[in-house]
Amino acid sequence: MFTYNTKGTCSRQIIFDVDGEHKLHNVKFIGGCGGNLQGIARLVEGKDIDEVAGTLKGIKCRNNTSCPDQLAHAIAAYKEREGRPRAAAEPAEN
Repeated sequence: MFTYNTKGTCSRQIIFDVDGEHKLHNVKFIGGCGGNLQGIARLVEGKDIDEVAGTLKGIKCRNNTSCPDQLAHAIAAYKEREGRPRAAAEPAEN
């Protein structure tokens, strides 16, 4: 279970699991717009973490970020903690 504290969004935290094949599972957003965030969690269930991060990175709502963008940041933080290199198309975080 990985926990990420979000920045600049209505949701405060994102919690998820990653399996041995780098697939995302059990995504939960704490706070924020419940229906939309449940929808995002269901759509990314079982997807490759690099695919999810690449799809969601850069989506803007307010404060120059969004809950989907923060999930991409959370995945990057997970990969950094696990010592996995960033995908070639994945930009470095500022």
